[in-house]
Amino acid sequence: MAAKIRIGIVDDHPLLRQGVASALKRISDFQVVEQGSCADDAVDIAVRFAPDVLLMDVNMPGDCFGAIRSISSAAPGVRVMMLTVSECEDDAYAALEAGAQGYVLKGVSGPELVQAIRKVAGGESFITPAFASRLLNRLRQLQEHERHRIELTHREEQIIREVAQGLTNREVANKLGLSEKTVKYYMTNVMQKLHARNRVEAVTAARRQWEVEGAPSADHDAQEKPD
Repeated sequence: MAAKIRIGIVDDHPLLRQGVASALKRISDFQVVEQGSCADDAVDIAVRFAPDVLLMDVNMPGDCFGAIRSISSAAPGVRVMMLTVSECEDDAYAALEAGAQGYVLKGVSGPELVQAIRKVAGGESFITPAFASRLLNRLRQLQEHERHRIELTHREEQIIREVAQGLTNREVANKLGLSEKTVKYYMTNVMQKLHARNRVEAVTAARRQWEVEGAPSADHDAQEKPD
């Protein structure tokens, strides 16, 4: 008789967790070995019970991503699969980067969840297909951006951020302790790198790059700085 797939379930919503456990216990080749409700429980279950697959939610008490890293280190034989409502791409990337082998959304059907667990237990990775397409599209966008990313020096970045806040070359020079001629020199370099014909186009291109990179915009910086 083939060995059963041993499963741990960690979710801070008792009804949902118990419902998943009840459904999985009805699968002939599955065995639910333990349940928990927080990140610390996940690590404890992985170390003490060594399930083949550990189902974890993303949003639970404690550091879930830190728990995944701890499990990858302390119990490398345990394969972590996220079972979550979070469609946040950053959560998915963080979980997979930490060592999770699967990312499944809670809207998945019973048969799909069973298939995902079997795949992960067998050494494969599994991501809910529709969500996987979104992740791949975003990855392609980031790769495309990286190929076209304009590298500005620290001083060029500093100056274009001041200009983006509406400062004139003279005002930027006074603020940074530079000569106005030096500021004009750097702005010329920035416009050439960003293929901008004027200051407005340069600021627009810079803001577009900051948005893609997730960096604070100049407007945000201005709001954060006290007067």
